[in-house]
Amino acid sequence: MPVPDGFPAPAELAPLARRMLADAVRVARWAGELTEVDKRGELLPEDARAAGRALAMTVGAAANAWGQALLVGLVELRDGGAGPGWRLHAWERDDEAVIRGWSALFDAWTLLAPVPPAVLRGVFAQLAGQAVDQAPQLLSFLHLVDGPVADSELLELLRRGLDERRLGTGDSSTFPLSPVPHAASAVSAVRGTCREPQIDTPHAPADVAAVLDWMLDGLAAVGALGREDEAAELSPLGHWAVRAKLEEICTVAQTAAGHIEQSALELLSACADYSPGPARAEFRAWVAARPADRAVAELLEAARGEDALVRGLAFEALRVVAGSTAEQGVRAAVEEAVLRPYALLWLAEQLDEGGASPADVLGAEDAAWLWVDTAAAVLDHGETDLLVGHVEGASAGEPVRLFHRARQSGHPRAASVLTAVASVHPDPAVARAARRSAFSVHTGGA
Repeated sequence: MPVPDGFPAPAELAPLARRMLADAVRVARWAGELTEVDKRGELLPEDARAAGRALAMTVGAAANAWGQALLVGLVELRDGGAGPGWRLHAWERDDEAVIRGWSALFDAWTLLAPVPPAVLRGVFAQLAGQAVDQAPQLLSFLHLVDGPVADSELLELLRRGLDERRLGTGDSSTFPLSPVPHAASAVSAVRGTCREPQIDTPHAPADVAAVLDWMLDGLAAVGALGREDEAAELSPLGHWAVRAKLEEICTVAQTAAGHIEQSALELLSACADYSPGPARAEFRAWVAARPADRAVAELLEAARGEDALVRGLAFEALRVVAGSTAEQGVRAAVEEAVLRPYALLWLAEQLDEGGASPADVLGAEDAAWLWVDTAAAVLDHGETDLLVGHVEGASAGEPVRLFHRARQSGHPRAASVLTAVASVHPDPAVARAARRSAFSVHTGGA
């Protein structure tokens, strides 16, 4: 990419990245061809000890350096072992390859951030994921300021971002908290947002400050910024990374291709990993590029497939279609069992000025079918531990009743969902009830 006036050239940035990753290079060269690594690609304990002795490093430092080498592409996994990657061979002569390698480390900063103190683990389980979504905003601000920024100023920026997320007019605020999930719950379930407490009280200032400290330490650990005198400043590498990300965004925004020319299924699959704001922007661009009736028909056809996450995303996308065309298509979808709960909720959300809750819209059968469908999305795309929150959010304290309705819903995934709940739920009584219901689905029991 062209280098703007006054911005360091690759020949100036590469030595910084080489120093940052010197230990990773040393471990990669020491290892050579390893016949065996563990299932995650990490060094076996005996190899980590041997690397530490040979390189005058602690065992932990050797293991961390190896992890960085994997992230950067200095080593590659193959046939149960590992060996030098192409980037290691190019390390001393290709400045661009070095900088791109460091960029992979920057992208993985959350994996390398210090583990939070035990007293804050509960806070981080709820707040850190939300705060990480605000990291691009903080980094862009640091890039624009181009100088030290007080931690207090970054704290205020983070706090405002979290408050906007909490109080914004996003999709999850359309209905109040209800034991019946809304039309986008297949999406929120997989993202884990269904487990976030939907409350209007702000986050404790001390918790936000602790998360900011953790974020800044993590970004400093990969060399993206420096911290001094309660202030943070982007490093030259950090400035390069932010500028590269901004240019990527601008390039995508200016192109006529991308998701706009893809099928509805390709669009929805690509947006599954997007946060709600960028996903809505992609939906609007895609819908605007074709006649409304065609857009609605394609989205509904994608929703009829087996993937529950795609189904939820399809109805998210239908929210940006203006006029009666979408309403007519969704009304017709009410007659289809696989789409009926989503369609009813979409119509209620779009047309009911009073803001009826999902519990007022769906009967018990439709609610149970939707619960199984969104749980199937978790099984296919999320972490199975999220099923515990999915049960708690829909059972209203009566999980046995929920499981009874789920097994009678007729959903083809009911048995697998209930079996998965039984395997992960920490309450033995709830797990047994889920297992019995799953067995009843298999045997056709009443």
